Amino acid sequence: MTRIQPRQIPQRALTALTDGGIHPLLARLYAARGIRSKHELDTSLKALLPPDALTGTREAAQLLADAIEAGARMVIVADYDCDGATACAVGIRALRAFGADVHYLVPDRITLGYGLTPPMVEIAARLEPDVLITVDNGIASVEGIAAARAHGMATVITDHHLPGDVLPEADVIVNPNQPGCDFPSKALAGVGAMFYTMLALRAELRERGAFAERKEPNLAELLDLVALGTVADVVKLDHNNRILVSQGLQRMRAGRMQPGIRALFAIAGRDPARASAFDMGFALGPRLNAAGRLSDMSLGIECLITDDAGRAMNIAQELDRLNRERRSIEADMQEAALLRLDDFDAGNKASIALFEPDWHQGVIGIVAGRIKERLHRPTIAFARGNEGELKGSGRSIPGLHLRDALDVVTKREPDLIVRFGGHAMAAGLTILEHHLDRFRIVFEDVVSSLLEPADLQRRIDTDGALEGGYMSLEVARLLDQEIWGQGFPAPVFDDVFRVERQRLLKDRHLKLELSRQGVRYDAIQFNHAGGAPGDIRAAYKLAINEYNGVSSVQLMLEHFEPA
Repeated sequence: MTRIQPRQIPQRALTALTDGGIHPLLARLYAARGIRSKHELDTSLKALLPPDALTGTREAAQLLADAIEAGARMVIVADYDCDGATACAVGIRALRAFGADVHYLVPDRITLGYGLTPPMVEIAARLEPDVLITVDNGIASVEGIAAARAHGMATVITDHHLPGDVLPEADVIVNPNQPGCDFPSKALAGVGAMFYTMLALRAELRERGAFAERKEPNLAELLDLVALGTVADVVKLDHNNRILVSQGLQRMRAGRMQPGIRALFAIAGRDPARASAFDMGFALGPRLNAAGRLSDMSLGIECLITDDAGRAMNIAQELDRLNRERRSIEADMQEAALLRLDDFDAGNKASIALFEPDWHQGVIGIVAGRIKERLHRPTIAFARGNEGELKGSGRSIPGLHLRDALDVVTKREPDLIVRFGGHAMAAGLTILEHHLDRFRIVFEDVVSSLLEPADLQRRIDTDGALEGGYMSLEVARLLDQEIWGQGFPAPVFDDVFRVERQRLLKDRHLKLELSRQGVRYDAIQFNHAGGAPGDIRAAYKLAINEYNGVSSVQLMLEHFEPA
């Protein structure tokens, strides 16, 4: 069952925003998303939280500035997703602009797994680094950091994942979620943590007179990378993250972006002059992620750090090929998962844990997400790892902090999970294959204890009815230019319509002609092969349909039910 529920609109906030000159519809949407004043809508760089507010940035800046002055060699150890790739690219571009000798490595997803492991340190040691820097990983790498220190490397962790009970003994840790850090934006992505570290390093170098005889690097030129990684990692778009994304989008729309970003827009058939958060989350991000899932994320990083437009386009074409291959593998895996769940009664269970011997490690997270969306249950998909291990990737629903749930599992059964980490809505873990059935039982028991029955019912939060005067291209374009995403969701409206016509497109998508108060609207619901009754209550997004050079309003249905 799916329940449509209009959001509450605090009237005091709505009045304050409209009195401040905000468009009445936007004021209503902002108020329903927790915005209380016009100040919270300021997306200028001057509104960005200062770098020294983030614990560890000053110490990291001093260590890295000393290393640059000494001509020391640095190696960045990245992660194999879009956040990790963009964080690495920010680090490489900034440090090289500062005059650093810097290289990077990214672990192979299949053979080395996630993060700075001791085997990864051995690979890094071949480059003889004086300083080892992690991006989008490291906060759980207790053994890896110890191995790096044993090699005589200075270590700097930049990460945003939740720490475990024991912190690595790194020289410096930059992570808004580490104990004792009161940085207001706990939702900073890995690329955000690295960007802040580079801002602090530039300030340190400025104080030391490093730019007295040369131009100071403009780190704002990296904000397209920061925006892409922030959106693709699906972190909460709090005020600070909305500033980072807005600034990156402004640069993309103005044509000021890295050659690799431009190439990804081109290969995805998207216009950067009309760039949106949707483009980053569903067009650019998946193509970069495909490299880490099926090949080597070095390919994605090279796309982002090259200044050669031709090379960037060649790499983008390969990333596009990998993404198409990823989608094919994902479709097969999803079909296998759904076949297994044909007789699954979601009402009797609070969680889902799936495993197929031939599943690909790189795609299990996407499959878990698809199944979670379909059945509205916390879902973990497993694939075979090394030496009798299963690698799992999980996706959660509102109400269950997945990383914390796995922590409860380990406290109840200390030998059950080999390692784990992640966020509220997504997490990864490793178990032994012969523990799978036991894990299912314990995980189900933990999830059942943490969720209320109401949490297991899918709910679509809407912004209520949309007045007829707002059902226009002008308003659709207005909404399209705003920053929407995790924690600041895109507007969804609901109303009652008469179904005038309906037909199936490609045997998969339901195309409708709806009417309300004598006005007709085109509508579509993707991946919905069933028909609609004569009158429906629909939850929908206001979208723009472009066909043969003509733009028109189209309602993108999220869900409908008999009126």
